[in-house]
Amino acid sequence: MQAFLQSNWIVLLLLIWTLPWKGVALWKAARLSEKWWFVILLVVNTIGILEILYIFVFSKYAAKRSVSGTQEPQIQ
Repeated sequence: MQAFLQSNWIVLLLLIWTLPWKGVALWKAARLSEKWWFVILLVVNTIGILEILYIFVFSKYAAKRSVSGTQEPQIQ
């Protein structure tokens, strides 16, 4: 019984940690119209690691791209 209660606490702590990161990352991906990132962030659970990387690294790159109006070069 005690092991069951301990695992519940761990799950609760992980949930409290993950939900805010996932929410902010999904919001940024939606605002930047990055559909693939939105789907990946929604489906893949990395305990906040991918979400944190998206918020602080990848979304800044996408925001700079959308502000400057440039597109990534197309590979032909």
